[in-house]
Amino acid sequence: MPGMGAPQRALWTAAAAGLAVDQVTKAVAAEVIEGRQPVHALGGAVTFTAFRNSGAAGSFAPHATLVFTVLAIGVLAFIVRTAPQIRSVGWGVGLGLIFAGAGGNLSDRIFRTPGFGRGAVLDFIQIGHSGIFNLSDQCVTAGALTILVQTFRGVPFRPSGEAH
Repeated sequence: MPGMGAPQRALWTAAAAGLAVDQVTKAVAAEVIEGRQPVHALGGAVTFTAFRNSGAAGSFAPHATLVFTVLAIGVLAFIVRTAPQIRSVGWGVGLGLIFAGAGGNLSDRIFRTPGFGRGAVLDFIQIGHSGIFNLSDQCVTAGALTILVQTFRGVPFRPSGEAH
């Protein structure tokens, strides 16, 4: 990625890796898990079961799929617009993971049934009795935690005094 600094390379590498792993695991889950009985692993601690989620985490607001589609597009646009300003690899990784998560679930909302912008996200992992999730959700969580760590460490998004 010539012409980019380390923070931007970290952002786009994390975004590409997260999106790739998410999309591959969802394709496998759609083929191997969906329409079949749940598969229990690790003594029942982990269950693989397909669930089409039209809402947000935990099936919150299942009839607001279009709203979540627009929000995800806004998040992606914000990250693309601010990427050149990042001066920390940690911030780059955090935003890259959020980009991967938002992009992964957005692709479900765009391309999965029932249609453009109204598709349901494919969730397929359950740990214990938790909600069912996918790797996009975990990318968002890991990205948010990474950003929180950067914030608590006092690592600025961009050096103070730098133009916005």
